[in-house]
Amino acid sequence: MSATQVPGPGANVAVRRKEVGLSQVALARRAGVSVSLLSKIEVGDRALTQGVGAALARAMNLTLDELLGSAPEAKLNELNYAIRRFDIPGEPPVRPERLPSEVDELNRLRWNTELSKVLQRLPGVLMRVTNHAHLTGHPRAWGLVADVYGVIYWLAARHRWMHLAELATLKQRMAAERADPIAAIVAARDDAGTFLNSGDFSGGLAIIDRAIVRAESSLVGRDREFGLGVLHLRGMTLAGRLRDKQATRKHIDAAWRMAEEIPEEMAKHGMQFGPEQTATHVISTASDMDQHRKALETADALIRAGMTLPANRVAPVYMNLGRSQLALGDQDGTLESLEKAWAASPEMAAVHPTSLELTRVMVSKHRRSNERLSRLAQKVGIAL
Repeated sequence: MSATQVPGPGANVAVRRKEVGLSQVALARRAGVSVSLLSKIEVGDRALTQGVGAALARAMNLTLDELLGSAPEAKLNELNYAIRRFDIPGEPPVRPERLPSEVDELNRLRWNTELSKVLQRLPGVLMRVTNHAHLTGHPRAWGLVADVYGVIYWLAARHRWMHLAELATLKQRMAAERADPIAAIVAARDDAGTFLNSGDFSGGLAIIDRAIVRAESSLVGRDREFGLGVLHLRGMTLAGRLRDKQATRKHIDAAWRMAEEIPEEMAKHGMQFGPEQTATHVISTASDMDQHRKALETADALIRAGMTLPANRVAPVYMNLGRSQLALGDQDGTLESLEKAWAASPEMAAVHPTSLELTRVMVSKHRRSNERLSRLAQKVGIAL
């Protein structure tokens, strides 16, 4: 089965390469990867990592999200209308006292990865919190606006709608500046996320480094530990994608130090931080840096301890576990991890590039009929 017949980020590499008129040898040389690795990625014998993907994208003058491909855009007219009216006060909400609970419900849906319900509710909630913030001018009201834009960024990033993600973080930063220091820290974390999603890892690290300096000088107590923890998790991911061992270790150590001061997972402005969140990021970063045994050991310890994380973190744990299992040749373990990711969050698994890529490679490698793999392949449109 050729790579272009099945969905998944790696399948797009050959398509894009041919569109720009490059041979495998020429692209591999430009990207600094081996021809053998590129060939295996294109035919589905190796999974495309985001680090290699970023190098290939730069070599073709693309962003990472352009190389990975995005999910089809939903009807975003109502949401775009609400975003455009950020600076235009409208009718105040009838029941403003309900706005915090409405935003809490949005975040609950986000943490449960109910993407379609999040999109359905976003326009109305965004209009109400924005109008209320204009009416009162209160920092807490603008904090709610920043929180809703954080949800928009998350939804857009999941689908790789990067123009929407970048617009959301711009508005998020503007609202956060009128809110409180933690809202500004979360906005910086999401801003760095747009760099992460586009493959500009060094640019994202620059955003994080600047935000860390700001957090260290402006936050105290639990807010300081939470804010710095959130930033170091994002820094860990970015440094890992760059394969900068020294910077990665710095962010990992700092994140664990902050997590030690927060014994249970803590949530502020739609963001969560604590020991379990730190472990999930260590698993992902270890996979990015080909430290697959470490990823497996960390994941095993986290799972054995009994995860209390929401679905938006549980599913990536199993996806990243699957990445390392596949790299170590454990196809049965990879299939089991994929199934658990789907069980935890079917809507995320249906659009997440790691889920799609693992399924593509598993289909390419599997030479015999397998009912379990067939079910997963059918969900993402792959014919065995």
